[in-house]
Amino acid sequence: MVRRHGSPPVARMLYREPLRTDKLDRQVIRGMSGFERKLVDVLESDAYARAVEAWERRRQAQGAGTPMRPSRLMTARFPLARALAEWAIRREHIDYCLFGVLPAAVERDVLMAVGPTEEDQPGRVTAQNLDSKYTRQTFAPAKAPGKNWALDIDKRTGYYGVLDKFFKANDELPRDLDLLVTGSVPAGSGLSSSAAMVVASTLSFLAVNDKLDGITKGDLVEMAVENETRVGMSSMDQSASVICNANSALFISFFPRLSAKPIPLPITSPCTVIVCANSLVVSDKVVHSRTRYNLRVVETLAAARVLAQQLGVPIGKTERLQLRVLLDRWLSVTKGVETDPKGLKEGLEKIVEKLDVLKLVDSDGSDGTEIELTLEEMIALSGLSTEEFTETYLSWVDIEATRFQLYKRAKHVFLEALRVLELREVCLRGVHEPSDDTLRELGRLLDESQKSCMAVYECSCPEVDQLTRLAKQAGAYGSRQTGAGLGGCTVSLVEESRVSEFIEKMRTTYPPYHGLKGEELSEATFPTKPSSGATGV
Repeated sequence: MVRRHGSPPVARMLYREPLRTDKLDRQVIRGMSGFERKLVDVLESDAYARAVEAWERRRQAQGAGTPMRPSRLMTARFPLARALAEWAIRREHIDYCLFGVLPAAVERDVLMAVGPTEEDQPGRVTAQNLDSKYTRQTFAPAKAPGKNWALDIDKRTGYYGVLDKFFKANDELPRDLDLLVTGSVPAGSGLSSSAAMVVASTLSFLAVNDKLDGITKGDLVEMAVENETRVGMSSMDQSASVICNANSALFISFFPRLSAKPIPLPITSPCTVIVCANSLVVSDKVVHSRTRYNLRVVETLAAARVLAQQLGVPIGKTERLQLRVLLDRWLSVTKGVETDPKGLKEGLEKIVEKLDVLKLVDSDGSDGTEIELTLEEMIALSGLSTEEFTETYLSWVDIEATRFQLYKRAKHVFLEALRVLELREVCLRGVHEPSDDTLRELGRLLDESQKSCMAVYECSCPEVDQLTRLAKQAGAYGSRQTGAGLGGCTVSLVEESRVSEFIEKMRTTYPPYHGLKGEELSEATFPTKPSSGATGV
């Protein structure tokens, strides 16, 4: 397909008119398992009808014989925006510490149909979900005198990145549009549904405003990441949703600069797939932010500060050093130079031996001894005054805690970062030197991660712990949570030929699955393989 080309040829779509349900070849659509109802729902929706009417008005205004630029409606160059959800093979709570991660895109997705309207209100968006539990929303951005854009809604729209890149430093105004949303990613499941939503909407806004030309995947990630501070995601989520390749994971490095490299997954014998199982406990970052999510961030930052102070690593009084940056300073790595995986692994193994300075007792806590620090003890170890510590670590984030687990949090982060590197090695070795040990090694790494999430980072929950135990009993090689934890999904490595048997065992042994069948069961637990990232369909 690409012979005599330096890269895949640019895809060019011919002009087409909008699809209508009465023009579909039903026999062909029926053969597209699971897609018929979704496509018909889109075509019969009010939002699509309004988009077709707008298309007809523009065609009549231009003259019936004048082809329109094929760029905006569902049936033109960019009919649908599709962004995939993501599960992290390895990453639990180390990305915001700037350690590398290894995610992959799953086959569950968010789909958006987009079409311009004639409402003459620049940038106005009417968004409607095919799922009736979501209410229809209409919103419009406003441009302040200082050229900054503002939105008066939840910022999970992917709009800011497009506005800042194309409509900030000029007088051009974004088009008004209708957005129809559907998808198969369970909300709050730990499969990065928010990232998929942001990426798909970013693609939609680019398409409807004719801004796709010259946009690379890196540009798309950059624009989607503009929403990171507003939604609470790391750039890992968007990178995976955009850049991932089929049958590969994506090794994402955040320090000293953002980079992403595909890592082919090994072909195992027997063949295996990942089975996602939803605990049906919604992982709500808003509810748990003060006592869990935000607190974990502060604990890792404080751990880096105390380690720097106790190990003689230079750190500014107002500097919030991440654990990954601390490691390079401790190893005297030249600033801006990327440490190779071998050197990073050796450094991680060395610093794990130095973590006792993060606690005031000899025990590691596994015998039940309390190893937490009070706020006063933590500040004393940091080398800062109470005022300095409060300003640097507590003034910018809302947390609720009187005791802090610096030793455990740092231990999890460093060992999880080691597991990322080890899994990378297993994958590369399994591709070039297939071994009967590959599945055993992959399973072990999954299990070790879950054990650490449960007992050391304390970001799991009883239902997720139960699911992983039941998965192992049902025949999984390994199983662990995915996402931020405290609910959401587990991922289990399962022999492909035994998936149906595995899912049936999970249905009968996990109490919340009792009574589920058909589509309800397939929504709760399903097999998947690594897929390609976001695209226009």
